[in-house]
Amino acid sequence: MRLKLIRRYKKDTYTIGQLLVDGAFFCNTLEDKDRGLTQDMPLPVIKAAKVYGETAIPAGVYDIDMETRSPKYAGVEWYRKLNGGYMPTICEVPGYTRVLIHPGNNPLDTMGCVLVGQNKVKGQLVNSRATFARLYKLMKDAHDRGEDITLQICYE
Repeated sequence: MRLKLIRRYKKDTYTIGQLLVDGAFFCNTLEDKDRGLTQDMPLPVIKAAKVYGETAIPAGVYDIDMETRSPKYAGVEWYRKLNGGYMPTICEVPGYTRVLIHPGNNPLDTMGCVLVGQNKVKGQLVNSRATFARLYKLMKDAHDRGEDITLQICYE
């Protein structure tokens, strides 16, 4: 399965994008501020530009791990019922740890992660849990079929 996140609207405190699944539009995304980082930059450059909890991950191509249980979300009833607390984890992001794809509504919910939903309110997402549940099912089904899942983050 190929996910492609196209960053479209870069603002002072957030970034709105579009998520495509195997080439077809699926939903909008919300991330922290895009500071122009790319996966191939030297790690010291990434670390110098990164503001903890306020910086979108570097653009690039990443593998997605579907077998990691989130310590944060495993104890939340909604996630336990949906997926046992397992969360799509973006692997080997330079300068970051535990970067997830998950629901959320505003920039304070991101902490470097990619949020999914519908961008019907400026700078926010709505219907995030329902969107995440649909995306998670698609990703889990692909994983269970033995497919690799990748995420490409790029610009318009």
